Amino acid sequence: ALGMGRAREPEPAVGAHVGLSAPFAAYLLPLMRQYFPQASPLPADKSPDDLYAALNIVKHPSMIRVESDEYELEKALIEGKISVDDLPALWNEKMKSYLGCEPESDARGVLQDVHWSAGLFGYFPTYSLGAMYACQIFQAAQRELPGLSEDIAAGRFGALKAWLNEKVHKVGSLHTSGDELMKAVTGAPLDPQIFLDYLKEKYTALYQL
Repeated sequence: ALGMGRAREPEPAVGAHVGLSAPFAAYLLPLMRQYFPQASPLPADKSPDDLYAALNIVKHPSMIRVESDEYELEKALIEGKISVDDLPALWNEKMKSYLGCEPESDARGVLQDVHWSAGLFGYFPTYSLGAMYACQIFQAAQRELPGLSEDIAAGRFGALKAWLNEKVHKVGSLHTSGDELMKAVTGAPLDPQIFLDYLKEKYTALYQL
C-alpha cells in the first residue's frame, strides 16, 4: 500500500460506508430478527431507520484512543516541546479537558496500545487519512455503480467488491503516491472537503441539526 493512510482505506470503506449505511440497516434488520428472535433490543415496532440511528450514535467520551485521539501530543513530542516523561500527565489532562473523562491508570491512558512504545510515530493520523480516502473512493463507486444503494439493501455486495478489486486493490501500489491513485480512481487528488461534507450531511440528518 502507498503508506499507512492507504493501508487503512478498505476497512473504513466497508465499515463506515456500507456497514453503517441506511441501506445496510434495511438489509440487516430482517436477518437479526431471523437469527436472534429473542434479542431484547429488537422489538417489533423498530424499523430499519431505528437501527440505522442506533448504529451511528455518537458515543459518550471514551478512554479508548481509537474513539478519541492524541495527535496533538504526538506532534508536540516529535517537535521536542514535551518529553516522554510528560506524557502520562498530559494525556490525562487533555482527556479531561477535551472529553470530560480521566483514566484511572496509565494502562487505560497513555499506555493503552503499542503504537508509541513500538516506535510507530505518525501512525495515528492514518486512521483519519484512511477515512478520507474511503469516503472519496466510495463516492466514486456510487457514481460508477448505478443502483449501489439498492444492491446494498438487498445484500448484493459483489459489484462493489469487484469494483474495489479492479480500481483500487489490484493497482494500489503501482501508482507513485496516494494522490495519483486517487486521481486514477476518483478523478481528483484527495480532497478533505468531501469527507467533511459527508459527515455534515450524515449527522445533520441523523440528529436533525
